[in-house]
Amino acid sequence: MSGVCRGFSSLSIKILTEAKLMSPCPWFVSTRSKFTKARIPPELFTERSKEHEKYGGDPDHPHKLHIVTRVKSVMRRPYWEKEMVKHLGLQKAHVPVIHKNTPAVNNQLKFVKHLVRVQPLRTPYGLPAEQDMADTYINSKGELIVHRLLQPADPKAIES
Repeated sequence: MSGVCRGFSSLSIKILTEAKLMSPCPWFVSTRSKFTKARIPPELFTERSKEHEKYGGDPDHPHKLHIVTRVKSVMRRPYWEKEMVKHLGLQKAHVPVIHKNTPAVNNQLKFVKHLVRVQPLRTPYGLPAEQDMADTYINSKGELIVHRLLQPADPKAIES
């Protein structure tokens, strides 16, 4: 064995002999598990229903849309966070993007929760009609405001 393992330290020989017992190939030592483990702990994805009171949410009637705004830079961040920010459409900082409140989107937002601000989209005046969509805007409080143009109630009333 000394001719085969020339140039190896005693620790390397020990690892190789242990690997020889476990695998059919004596020279193969798996390092895959060291570098491909999930980088995000699974505790992050567990449901935290007790936090609804903390943030003022209602678990029985959740909001339907999120306003997501990137507030921190992605410079010097890992590639998977940069890709997630690009996938969510948050390339520009401080530009709000609206996403649905679904489990798939929420799991993506958990990857970059330290880079973004998530607010519920509230509609104090109800959802706008199709013709009013051009006259809507989102204020700084996260409310969808419909700026309706005044229309005359009766066109005949104007003529007389």
